[in-house]
Amino acid sequence: MLAPLQIGNVAIDFPIVQAALSGYSDLPMRRIARQHGAGYAICEVMLDQFLLAVKKRQKTKHFLTIHPDEHPVGGQLMGAEPEQFAAGALRLVQAGFDVIDINFGCPVKKVLGRCRGGFHLSQPEVAIEIIRRTRDMVPDHIPVTVKMRRGIDDTPQARDQFFQILDGGFEAGIAAVTVHGRTVQQRYIGPSRWEFLKEVKQHIGPDRIVLGSGDLFRAEDCLRMMAQTGIDGVTVARGAIGNPWIFEQARALAAGQPLPPPPTLHQQADVMRQHFELCEQTYGVDRAPLLMRKFCIKYTASHPRMEQVRLAFTRLRTREAFEQALAEHYTDDGPGQYPPTEVHRTQSEG
Repeated sequence: MLAPLQIGNVAIDFPIVQAALSGYSDLPMRRIARQHGAGYAICEVMLDQFLLAVKKRQKTKHFLTIHPDEHPVGGQLMGAEPEQFAAGALRLVQAGFDVIDINFGCPVKKVLGRCRGGFHLSQPEVAIEIIRRTRDMVPDHIPVTVKMRRGIDDTPQARDQFFQILDGGFEAGIAAVTVHGRTVQQRYIGPSRWEFLKEVKQHIGPDRIVLGSGDLFRAEDCLRMMAQTGIDGVTVARGAIGNPWIFEQARALAAGQPLPPPPTLHQQADVMRQHFELCEQTYGVDRAPLLMRKFCIKYTASHPRMEQVRLAFTRLRTREAFEQALAEHYTDDGPGQYPPTEVHRTQSEG
């Protein structure tokens, strides 16, 4: 069995959790992940400027909507200025998020160009000031955590800056750190360097919490990362899109049981339909089909006729078209497949 996580005063029963995913880890995806065994989930990253300006309009209110059955839930924040960052964090607390997660990891070019996300790994003084101000602004009972990559690039200077921020963050009171094993410069190219996660855990010691990220596409990957590195937990990002079963599969392996088979076609259809209904409840019936298209395409990776079924969802625009695709490809039950690794290569982790 894997030990539960304790992030500050927030107890998480299982240390394999749903990562923040820009454009994906919204309320419906988080609820589906939790129902399938994720111990915790983090919302898609939000800009501090957006949080300070957001109103309770239909188009934006979902960003700050939390369902009672998804606690504990983390709110992830990204920005450039320490003072505004802290004010945005307080807005997340007011919305009901249980943990505030600071994003120092996003590698997207336009984010870096605006001095946000992974850019902060190149300026330790500003990064640590953001952490300090956020920790001071947020109530004591709300843990503050940080998401990092292993550096802005592979230079010795970047490595030193990483550890300067890591040490400064814990000195400033963060409760945990999540480390992705790629550099910002790498984006998603090349393998995630898991051995660096082991080094981080050895550096900060057994009493401080480290979660790992990067190249977690199957349940076995999650347990293997923890076993190889000694870290306390993992956050599953791209590997969980359209594949919430990865969490219950990981729970089974952690309990010493055999790896469960992939979900059957009927099981897949049931979850897809539930996800669609949650999307309708969150966004309205008009917006839901377009927003569900990207999820449906990923769900089809568990279908043995993946390419054929995927085409049925690429132009999804109505609930009727969704039901028609399910009727055509999921009416006859049968075994599914574990999603091929290559289907997860293009999404952005928050």
